[in-house]
This record gives sequence, C-alpha cells and structure tokens, in this order.
Amino acid sequence: MKLAMAEMDVTVLVAVAFLFSLFAYTGAVTNPVDTAALEAFHKTLQDPSGNLANWVGNNPCENAWRGVVCSAPTGPSNITFVTELRLFDLNLGGSLAPELGNLTQLKYLDVMWNHMTGSIPPSFGKLTQLYLLLLNGNKFTGTLPKELGSLSYLDRIQIDENQISGPIPPEWGGLTSIQHLHMNNNSLNGSIPPELGSLPNVVHILLDNNELTGELPPEIANARQLLIIQLDNNQFASNATIPSTWANISTLLKLSLRNCGLTGTIPEMGGLPLLEVLDLSFNNFTGPIPNQTAFPVNLTSLDMSNNRLTGQIPTSIGNLQSLEILSLSNNQLSGAIPENLGTGSTFQSYGGVKLIDLQNNQLTVNSNSLAELESNSTTHVRYAGNPALCPNAQTITNPLCIPNSDPVSFTYDSVIPIEIPPNTCQSCKYITVGYRLKSPGFSVFDLYSQQFLAYLTAGLDLIQNQVILQDYTWQAGPRLAMTIRLYPTGNNTFNQSEFDRLYQTFSQWRIPDSAIFGPYELISFYPRSLSAYNSASKGGLSKGAIAGIVIGAAALTMLVTGLILFLFYRRRKLPPALLAQIERMNRAKRNPALKVAGVKAFTFEELALATDNFSEEKQIGQGGYGKVYLGILNDGKKQVAIKRAEQGSLQGAHEFYTEIELLSRVHHRNLVMLEGYCDDEGEQMLVYEFMPGGTLRDHLSALSGIPLDFPTRLRIALGSARGILYLHTEANPPIFHRDIKASNILLDNRKVAKVADFGLSRLAPVPDMEGATPGHVSTVVKGTPGYMDPEYFLTHKLTDKSDVYSFGVVLLELITGMHAISKGKNIVREAHQRSLAGLGLSIIDPVIAQYPAEALESFMQLALSCCRDMPEARPTMAEVVRDLEGLGRSYSDIFPDGYSLDMPTQSSRISTGSLPMSYPYSARDRDSNDTSELLSGTVMHVAPR
Repeated sequence: MKLAMAEMDVTVLVAVAFLFSLFAYTGAVTNPVDTAALEAFHKTLQDPSGNLANWVGNNPCENAWRGVVCSAPTGPSNITFVTELRLFDLNLGGSLAPELGNLTQLKYLDVMWNHMTGSIPPSFGKLTQLYLLLLNGNKFTGTLPKELGSLSYLDRIQIDENQISGPIPPEWGGLTSIQHLHMNNNSLNGSIPPELGSLPNVVHILLDNNELTGELPPEIANARQLLIIQLDNNQFASNATIPSTWANISTLLKLSLRNCGLTGTIPEMGGLPLLEVLDLSFNNFTGPIPNQTAFPVNLTSLDMSNNRLTGQIPTSIGNLQSLEILSLSNNQLSGAIPENLGTGSTFQSYGGVKLIDLQNNQLTVNSNSLAELESNSTTHVRYAGNPALCPNAQTITNPLCIPNSDPVSFTYDSVIPIEIPPNTCQSCKYITVGYRLKSPGFSVFDLYSQQFLAYLTAGLDLIQNQVILQDYTWQAGPRLAMTIRLYPTGNNTFNQSEFDRLYQTFSQWRIPDSAIFGPYELISFYPRSLSAYNSASKGGLSKGAIAGIVIGAAALTMLVTGLILFLFYRRRKLPPALLAQIERMNRAKRNPALKVAGVKAFTFEELALATDNFSEEKQIGQGGYGKVYLGILNDGKKQVAIKRAEQGSLQGAHEFYTEIELLSRVHHRNLVMLEGYCDDEGEQMLVYEFMPGGTLRDHLSALSGIPLDFPTRLRIALGSARGILYLHTEANPPIFHRDIKASNILLDNRKVAKVADFGLSRLAPVPDMEGATPGHVSTVVKGTPGYMDPEYFLTHKLTDKSDVYSFGVVLLELITGMHAISKGKNIVREAHQRSLAGLGLSIIDPVIAQYPAEALESFMQLALSCCRDMPEARPTMAEVVRDLEGLGRSYSDIFPDGYSLDMPTQSSRISTGSLPMSYPYSARDRDSNDTSELLSGTVMHVAPR
C-alpha cells in the first residue's frame, strides 16, 4: 500500500511539473500580416505528399512550420517576421499567392523543383528585402512582371525550366544588385532589352532555349562584370549578327550562340582575353575564320561547325595549348591543314577523350601530326567527307575517315560511377547532393575532376575525403549533372548545425563562382529531415525560450518514462501464457498474414525442416535482403531456393511484398517461378524454383569453369529478352523490372535463362479516367550503377525503355565478357567509343572471337542501340526479340547439329555439380557496385531540353 502511494505521489509530481512547463514560456508571435500571407499561400497549394502537414495554427514561426524560417523576436511583444520560405523539392502543386508580396522581410523565396503552376504575381515587386528568387523546375506560365525591376537587393533570379512566355521587361534594367539572370528553357519571346546592358553587377545571362527574336543588342557589352552569355537555340532576326562590341567584353569567359540563326562574319576575338568556350555552331556565318595573331589563350572549346565558313584554318588555332574540343565540320574550308594543329599539350595528353572534328569540308593536305595524334593519345581526329583526304577506298580502312554524325558523343559521357577512396568512412552516414554545372567552361570533365573536388571541398569548408563524387553525366545544354556524397569526420553523422550549414551553403549559393566550373544549381539534398527545417526556424529564440522548452521536454520525458515503468510493472504480473497470447496478437496486427491465390503459404517449421534449421551447409548465398538457402521439400525430391529476410529489414519487407504480388501473377518459361512464401512467426521468406546453373554473371566470370560459346550466349540473350517482353506486354498490368543485370539472369541445368529478383519492380501505369495512359512511372531512383538508364537516373521517370537500357548492358557483357563497371570504366562508354572509332570488335570476349565477325558486329550494334542515351532512340523489347531471332536465323550454320535458339544440344547441358548451388537472388556474386538502397533517396529532375 505504501509502495502504491509512493508511486502515485511521484506520478502527481511529474504531472504537475509537466503542466507547469507548459505555461513557463508563452513564446514569440508571428507578425499577423505574415501569418495571413502564409495561410493564403497554403490555400493555393497542393500537397499530395503531406510535406506541409504541420502548417496548422496561427503562429507559423513559433510552431516551426516546415520550410518557414523567421527572424529573432523583437520588441516588447516578441514579434517575429518570416525571412525565408524554403520549400525546395517537396512535390508541391498549386500556385504562388499574391499575398506573399506582403512578406516585407522575406529574403529567400525557394520553391525549386516542384510542380507549381500559375504566374509570378506582380505583388512580388513589394518584396523589397528579397535576395534570392528561386522558381526553377516548375510549370509556371504567364509573363514576367515588370514590377520585379524595383527589387534593388535582388541578387539572383532563377526561373529556368518553366513555361513562362512574353518579353523580358525593360524595367528589369533597374535590378542594380542582380548578378545571376537564369531564364533558360522557357518560352520567352521578343527582343533582348538593351537595358540589361546597364546592369552594373550582372555576371550570368542565361537565356538559351527560348523563342527570342530581334537583333543582339550592342549595349550588352556595357555590363562590365559579364562572365557568361548563353543564348543557344533562339531564332533571332534573319539579319542578326554578333555585335562588334561583344568582342571586347574583357571579362567574358563563355560565349555560346549555338543555333541562333546568326549571319555575317565572325569578328576577331582578341578583345576577349579570358574566353574559355566559344560556340558559334549551327548558324549561317560566312567568310573566313578570323586570321588573327592569337585566339584567346584560355580556350578549351572552339565550335564553329555547321556554318558556311570558307578559307583556310588559321595556324593560330594550333597554338592553343588548353584546347579540348575543336569542331570545324560541315563548312567550306579548304587548303592544307596547319602542321601545328593538334600539337597543343591537352590534345597530346592521355587524360579524357578529346576531339578534332574537320569532317565535310574541302581540305586538301593532311597534317602528319594528326595521324600520330589518333594513335598516341586519347584525342580522336575525324576528317571524313574531305574528298582529297578520304577517298572512298579509305573510308573503312583509315580510322580518321570513319564518318561520325555525333562527334559530341566522344566527350559527353553517360552516368559514370566513381570509385570511393578506401580511406573514406564508408560506414558513416552521408548526405547525398544532386548538383549540376549549368554552363561549365570545359568539355572533358576527366581533366578537371580532381580540381573540381578541391574547389567544392574548399567552398563547403570541408576536408579531403569528406566530398566524394559518386557519378556524373553530361546533359543537353551542355550541362554537367552529378551526384555528390558528403561524409562527416570523427562521428557517424553530421550534427544539426553542420547539416544546416551545408544545406544553406548550397541553397543560398555561398560557394564562390568559379571561372572554370561556372554557375551551379542544387537539384536534390537528401536526407531532408523535419528536424533540420525546424532547427533553422527556431534560430532566433531567446535563452528563456530555449530553457522553457528544455524544462518542458524533460518533464514530458519523465512523465512518459514513469507511465512506461508503471505499465511494465503491471504487465509483469500477468501469467506467461497470457503475455505470449498478447504478443502474438500484437504481431498479427503489425503484420497480418498474406493470402495470395495460387501461391503456397509455408509455415516457418516447414522451411526450417527443409533447410536443416537454416544450417550453414545449406546456405548458398547472401545479399542485401538476407541469406539464401537450398531447401528440400518434405517429399524429399523437390529442390527449392529459400530467400530469408534479415530481421528488421524495412526495405526487404517492401521487396518481399512486391515480389509476391508480382510473381504470383506472372508465368513464363523465362521467368523464375515463385513456389511459395512464408509470413509466419515474424519471418519473411520467399520460396523459388531452384536454378542449378547459377547466374549469367558466374559464367561470364568463368566461375563455372565452362566458358559459354556464342550460340549459347545468343540463346541466353533471347530467352532473357522474351521474359522481359512478357513483363512489358503480356503481364496484366505490365511490369517494369527496374533491376535487370547479369546476376539477376539465372540458368537451369540446360542453360535456359530465366529473369529473377522482382523486389524493385513496379507496375506500369494504367489508363486514367479519360483513357490516357501515362508514359512513365515517377519513382525514386533504385537499381545498380552501370545498368541504370541515365534518363531514369536524371528525371526520376521509369519506363519500359529503362529496362531496355539495362538489358543492353547485359548484351554488352555477353559479347565482351566484361563487367558493367570495372575499375571505374563503364562498359557502355568503352564499347561506344570503340565502335565509333571502327574498333568495336577489339573488345569482343576472346572466347568467342572465332565466330563470324558479321554476327558479332550485329550483336554489338544491337546492344549499343539499347544503350542510347535518349529513350525514344532505343528499340522496344519486341524489336530486340525480333532482332535476336533474326540473328539466329541468319547465322544458323554456326550452331551445332540439333541446336536451336529454343533448345540446346545435349552437349550444352551442365551437371548439377558443376557450380556451387545457386539461388534466385543474385547475392553470392552480388555486384560490389549495387547501391540500390543508397540510391533510394537520390532524386534528379527533368533534364533541360
């Protein structure tokens, strides 16, 4: 009785302390005008993901509304003002409320990478303290309000990648502090206002991919801080030329006027001493290339292709030591190639892939240095289409004479994963950042990757090995997208203040601009926790406020702890049998048993018996999901593979339900069959048919000891393709596999291929209410580096062509025997470059080199067609199956007697004992680069057109 009274006294004291803490601090009050503005904005928003679920109440600052950052309390009433709206990448729809113009203290407005529509309200002209206006990556329409021209503190406008139309207001000449005008990829029209030349601080004018017309204003040269002018893909007036004043902007680093319909002659560029990139391609320039004494010595890229230039190539171009790309193709140039062309130090080096493209001119005399360059460096030289240099007989035999319609592909890579240094804390929790260089001053990133890491590390105030470049890819523009990991030092995680500092360094553009790397943009920042936003929101609270919060939290903790101890004490008195029953009921509520028609539900006891209680002797593999065992079912005859999830594997649980759902509805001879599952006793297991032949990766790695001949590889390719085709066209609804790779293609004892591992698969989109079927599924990026479709990686959009790309990588593995990624080399890139150079067969697996070159070349070209960067350029799986079948028919004479594409000869069988027992989940030889869990939070958005 005394003990009970004591417990009650303690409980009462804890409760009193907690209630007292609730009234210990009344808190700050958000400016009512700001509150009304945010409430109006909230009404216009669409929040399907519930990211703004805590926007409740009438005190946004004190209640720490997500993404709302406030000033410190001021005055006797503790009034706070909204200074920042940080709503970056939250899957928001809706529009910008005009009432946001009433946030008089707002400095940062960031709604990048959402799905917002509507126009920019003219009331934003009242945001007199605004420093950053970040609206890019949405679906905004309407015109640009002239009222923004009065914002004298505005440093950066980013409206790129929207659907904004109309002219650029001449009133924007009043943006006296503006440095960055990023307005590319919209539908802006009319002329560029000459008033932009009066902007005293502007450094970047990015207006590419719009519908601008008129002439180029000479007044732009008056902006004496200009670093970049980028106007590609506009159609200016038919008589528009490059103003002579532009050739004297002494600060200019990049001038890009590709495909602008410009005419006239090209002015001398001697007044641009710092220029690094000059792109004048796809215009109507005539006359000679300026024969000046020296081009800008810092030039890394010079592209004057696809014009009507005449005369000889100036010898001054050959003196450029930093040049990486020289493209003069598709002109009317004549005469001898200068002897010094290609002698620059960068062209002579082995770092990166460089290009000298002189195709389709009237050049007459070859330079000896160019022939040596092709064989002694990583610089590619092309002069096909010059009749005097490339007679018809040399078109095939001379590598320099092989036509190449896409010279840029030499340097613009696909997704290239980077190996993480071994001395990095790989077990530490890291931050993943999607980052994009919007207008880099180079074309070959390999030459600058280490310099870039040093630049970024210094800009983030981190140290070596804290900043890791995970991968990069060139996009249209050209723009360079990359994924970066940030690792902590000492501890396993960043603390809150460091997390916030890193986010703000990226999102508020605190990394200094670089002459080489140019402007950047933040694409994603993962993870973004609620606590990180709230911490930033409460930055201005007083010490008394913090003390009150701490006391209240402590009291609440004591109260909860007391209640838990009390309940635990009460529960200890229950009979053991009743406790066990309660636990079983709770487990059943948390994870109700599955009921799947047509698939057997095994008990835990049955599978434990089948595997000798999951003994080590029965284990045949292990992966990220868990361990895989060979099982013998109770009839003693049937072998199965049992995939057992690790306890507490949340991702595994998701994959578990996904595989059961999908495999229960698909049946095809080239898909691994699901025999059953176990969802019992807190265990999750999948039971498959056993595949004694192991994985395709095993055989290509020679683990089987029996190399595959070409007919067998062709049959494996066709069987796998048919399985994937079934998923795409005959499953109801269709299925995107999302993780096709050589280690997920299994072989039975007759080398019949079956596609396995559906844990990452997604159902294809179904028709909406109006009968229209979306072309993709929007989803987080998951998969295996080296196999992932670059377009899916970048845009977040999964399609059937994503599987086609992955399968193309498998085809390349079959024809070369190489891994998808090996020692930092990407098989797609290697095969593509060699194929363009006419050396595609140089990387054929020697085991099959004796087969007809035409058959091997056809197989290689089919693989490369599947791996094209743009999804619409890839074949469908139906076309892949058709081409593989046609290849088998065309070269049927190479197959052994009795062999067909559907059934091997007896000699092609493999005995059950020729390989270690295999399993349907590719764990035993699981790719070291498989980072599907790592990539689950990486989001890259739609690439610019």
